[in-house]
Amino acid sequence: MLLFTPGPTPVPESVRQAMAAPTIHHRTPEFEAIFAEVRAQLFDLMQTDEVVMLASTGTGAMEAAVTNLCHDTLLNINAGKFGERFGKIARAHGLDNVEIKHEWDTPATVEEVLHTLRAHPAIDALAIQISESAGGLRHPVEAIAAAVKAERPDVMIIADGITAVGVEPIDVTHIDALIAGSQKALMLPPGLAILGLSHAAVEAIGEGKGYYFNLATEIKKQRQNTTAYTAATTLVIGLRRILEMIRDQGGLERLYDVTARRARATRGALEAIGLHSYPQTPAPSMTTIDDADAEAIRRLLKEAYAINVAGGQDHLKGKIFRINQMGLIAPHESVWVVNAIERALDKLGRRPFDDTAGRVFNDLFFERTDRQ
Repeated sequence: MLLFTPGPTPVPESVRQAMAAPTIHHRTPEFEAIFAEVRAQLFDLMQTDEVVMLASTGTGAMEAAVTNLCHDTLLNINAGKFGERFGKIARAHGLDNVEIKHEWDTPATVEEVLHTLRAHPAIDALAIQISESAGGLRHPVEAIAAAVKAERPDVMIIADGITAVGVEPIDVTHIDALIAGSQKALMLPPGLAILGLSHAAVEAIGEGKGYYFNLATEIKKQRQNTTAYTAATTLVIGLRRILEMIRDQGGLERLYDVTARRARATRGALEAIGLHSYPQTPAPSMTTIDDADAEAIRRLLKEAYAINVAGGQDHLKGKIFRINQMGLIAPHESVWVVNAIERALDKLGRRPFDDTAGRVFNDLFFERTDRQ
């Protein structure tokens, strides 16, 4: 079965082998050396002033960012399940919450964020998804962050990059907390979250808030190449291997280029056979199609062609399907996916199969290579 859901993504064999080695204790020089190596590589990945690893899912890092950086009122952008989650986290901790809400295909704008900021001067943190995976939407986070900082430099910018880190280059100039998760572009099992922090964020954290998710405690310990509590040793070892693989296959610049070309080629191939891309501004992390036959297509992909893609949630359940673009994906696997979708349309009586999807994918994906 080809796993093409936007998380968890497939774990490469060499990564599984690395994690299958005998377990080592987290309070040893051996693991501290591995931790130091991974931490150094994460600075290259995140491009932030500080990096913290947490033994949690991405939601844990979202909670840590909100509780440590927001002290009064959180402004969150709700254009999907995960934007909504930021507001729920704030309210669960007794913080005031202001929300900008959109349909899941619609990005936030600089103008509305600034308008809301001016109307609510108590806002001291903004939480937004870079890639909102509920619908595959890309928000203009960098532009929003720059505009907010120009007007209110004190506002902390929390950017959920769980389906963006390792997918595309992110300008972190005006971002205070950048969140990543192990089970997305980092191609690991769930259970490890990463926070990239600005100098301003580290200062704002001060002594930190909470207990397990107290970022001040973790920063102090991780600068000593250990963790405040039990480290996710196996996942850290796996992360070392996946970062080595990315380096050996041309580095982050090549990974971003290949991901962008694959996302463009997949979207172009599916649009060429009459399908419609759902989000107004698609993220490169996934290809999201809205279609009346979305569930029937998903079922045929799984049963007839051994491909697992994700469906929609809440009001989009049965109305969309989402194809992963994150990680190290061979081009022939993506061609198999778009060909299978075209064959599914044939089985549904929508259009005869004529290999349009595969041909368009190859034309778009290899276009840059052919020109070089």
